[in-house]
Amino acid sequence: MSGEQRVLVWDLPTRLFHWALVVALGLSWYSAEQGLSGWDLHQWSGYAVITLVLFRLLWGWFGSETARFGDFLAGPRTIARYLRDWWRDRTPSRGHNPLGGWAVVVLLALVLVQAVSGLFATDDILRSGPLTGWVGSDMERTMTRLHSRTFDLLLILVTLHVVAIAVYRWMRGERLLMAMISGYKRNGFAPPWIAPLYRAAVAAAVAVGVVWLLLATAP
Repeated sequence: MSGEQRVLVWDLPTRLFHWALVVALGLSWYSAEQGLSGWDLHQWSGYAVITLVLFRLLWGWFGSETARFGDFLAGPRTIARYLRDWWRDRTPSRGHNPLGGWAVVVLLALVLVQAVSGLFATDDILRSGPLTGWVGSDMERTMTRLHSRTFDLLLILVTLHVVAIAVYRWMRGERLLMAMISGYKRNGFAPPWIAPLYRAAVAAAVAVGVVWLLLATAP
């Protein structure tokens, strides 16, 4: 297409967060399947997940233009218009499309609930989260059930996410996966503002500090 150019739309911190979260969630699932032998890995991967999500929440306010929640969270009318024109209008979104933006928020929320509930979960025998001492037995059981059921929902949403990437590639020609690897998309839109890396370093330090303080004050 004439006027098409290669534009950097996903900054390095956003891409590193995305793939680090994929790895951390994969390790959490794998270690949970290993039983007691995978307990240490399960704990540390869970801490990593919480740290990553906290970083992404901060980056959604202070990061690059396309990483900010205000850039991709659309209202009902915008979503309805996007769905109506989905097949006819093949113009790729610069960042997340209106549906993808809300999918990001739902996934982040579920991942955070999954990881935080694990801090309070217990099997009543050998393994307990580091913050179980802060709550009573009834809350422990509630958090344990939440930890299990949220994982099932997370599996469904991750599967839908992968299917959506395939559908967009096959039916609209959008290479969403490659864009999240390279950071670039091809189109004629204006390049978004990219935040300096020191902001990402500050956000990461804050996220790590919050998790460290939480664990350091655990009973």
